[in-house]
Amino acid sequence: MTAAHSDSGEITCVLVANRGEIARRVFATCRRMGLGTVAVYSDADADAPHVTEADAAVRLPGNTPGETYLRGDLIIEAAFAAGADAIHPGYGFLSENAEFARAVLAAGLTWTGPPVEAIEQMGSKVASKKMMDAAGVPVLSELDPSEVTEAQLPVLIKASAGGGGRGMRVVRALADLAPQIAAARREAESAFGDPTVFCERYLETGRHIEVQVMADTHGVILAVGERECSIQRRHQKVVEEAPSPLVERVDGMRERLFEAARLAAGAIGYTGAGTVEFLADEAGDFFFLEMNTRLQVEHPVTECTTGTDLVRWQLEVAAGGALPAEAPAPSGHSIEVRLYAEDPATEWQPQSGTVRRIEIPQVVTEFGLLEKPGVRLDSGVVDGSVVGVHYDPMLAKVISYGETRSEAARLLATALRRARIHGLVTNRDLLVRVLGHPAFLAGDTDTAFFTTHGLDALAAPLVSETDEALSIVAAALAEAAANRRTARVGGGVPSGWRNLPAQSQRKSYETRDGTIHEVGYRFDRGGAVTVDGHDGLALIEAAPERVVLSVPGERGPVRRQFAIARYDDLVCVDSALGPVAVRRLPRFSDPSDQVATGSLLAPMPGSVIRIGAEVGSTVTQGQPILWLEAMKMEHTIAAPAAGVLSALNVSVGQQVDIGTVLAVVDPEEASVNAESTTAVSTTAIQEN
Repeated sequence: MTAAHSDSGEITCVLVANRGEIARRVFATCRRMGLGTVAVYSDADADAPHVTEADAAVRLPGNTPGETYLRGDLIIEAAFAAGADAIHPGYGFLSENAEFARAVLAAGLTWTGPPVEAIEQMGSKVASKKMMDAAGVPVLSELDPSEVTEAQLPVLIKASAGGGGRGMRVVRALADLAPQIAAARREAESAFGDPTVFCERYLETGRHIEVQVMADTHGVILAVGERECSIQRRHQKVVEEAPSPLVERVDGMRERLFEAARLAAGAIGYTGAGTVEFLADEAGDFFFLEMNTRLQVEHPVTECTTGTDLVRWQLEVAAGGALPAEAPAPSGHSIEVRLYAEDPATEWQPQSGTVRRIEIPQVVTEFGLLEKPGVRLDSGVVDGSVVGVHYDPMLAKVISYGETRSEAARLLATALRRARIHGLVTNRDLLVRVLGHPAFLAGDTDTAFFTTHGLDALAAPLVSETDEALSIVAAALAEAAANRRTARVGGGVPSGWRNLPAQSQRKSYETRDGTIHEVGYRFDRGGAVTVDGHDGLALIEAAPERVVLSVPGERGPVRRQFAIARYDDLVCVDSALGPVAVRRLPRFSDPSDQVATGSLLAPMPGSVIRIGAEVGSTVTQGQPILWLEAMKMEHTIAAPAAGVLSALNVSVGQQVDIGTVLAVVDPEEASVNAESTTAVSTTAIQEN
């Protein structure tokens, strides 16, 4: 659709008031439309891909969102400095901030978003529910936190001014209500500048269904397909798809959903892109949750199934253009997953550091439409990008499109399994397991998916213990080949070769869970290798970056190829068996690297925001000692064992690096063998 522009003036240059993948996504459409682009960036983002891709970039001094991307005044000044005539808010940060939208319009710039009044009306979750109820949209009734009774449990605490799961808590006992409300208010104030929270009845299971709406200034309101986003962790979406499997099988549900969504948009005079979110049950009944007055993270699945560029529509509507009279007919199926730098096996702990490599195979397009089966990549990082502690740790969105749902799931799972993602722990293995799970393939997805099917099982590594050991053998042989390549003397002689029989050469590696693998191997005069504990294993080829092994089996040997990459002491091995990342251990350890038993180590860089115990006090296992704030999340650092807090090395407001010894708990006699560790509980949630 190409809209005709009105007298409001044509857009020529767009500043995106956001960062990372969000900014890159909008820039991609701007380039396709021939529009200029302007980026804004914090000091931490000075070398980020979205900065280098823009036609112009303006620095926002500082690192934290409050200093940079939440400073609407600085962003408007940046637009004037770089010559932009329109501002696109992206999603997150100021995208649903009515005051920012008002300031953009007052400055004479084009606002690529809905009317200020619509943002204000939907900005309060409390007020919006009352408005939708009055308009005839089904809602879950609001509960006053001070009046919640035992009979109403469990309840869900939500931030009135926010979204994306931040400030959200499930409470199952009245004794927990007051402290959880206090924590939710802190998060809401930090994220949105408004501590208001409310409660509603919590449905243990349900389907999260949302409808993409687009409206113009000429009276057209379109429902551009629905999405299902039921698989969530901590109320934040992990897997999204279009169309919804539930809506597909419940007669008449799509028509009722679309009518409710159009009714909601019409009730507030909406224009632009928005999303009306509902919670549905298996019978097809649904309740209004909220309306997001912005583009959603998961909009690509709607684009792929309808053939529309929603960002283009946003820009054209903002310039006064008209939408088509009817929404495009959907076809095929699209699935999106959010690839995060986080460890699902340790309470979704976010990771920070350098992305050494991110290579997704089968990618047909980046930030573009898929017209035939394939994979789309919307990424905020490239090789060498640094994931810091100030922002959401999402690396990329990986999206597939297929003629059928099963084809889309298979394409996406295969691309993720074969991806080379080095440098950080990610949720990739979990995503692959979800996409291949029988319940997911049957369309049986709800908000309790991880609880129902076991997070431990879903977060388990793709590679088996046996295949992990084989991959580590390949790493050792690749390292031996690398040593030969750089040897000044005898480079053509196999590594570890001796004229007379001798002991095996040994290399040691440590896996993420702390398991030590020692690989012993011997080369004979012909270059053949014998690997301790791997009878029948034969070496076909060994190079520093590639090893081919013949692996014995009950039905005969199978040839396996391994790709190896080394970054200092990090070794990454990729194969069809699954990805493996290990740390190469030195032959001799440095005594200064040892830490005392009971030490609590910082799991990531962050800022100390609270202290929960004093030096000399007796603590119990799991008792909170202090709280760190990093990556928009609040992390509780707890005692690894019962004992006495003998040292507290930090104070409130102090910045710490990963691995810093925060405190020391001298364990009780029964726990004297406890390892130096940190028990971490992550309670706050990243943006949607």
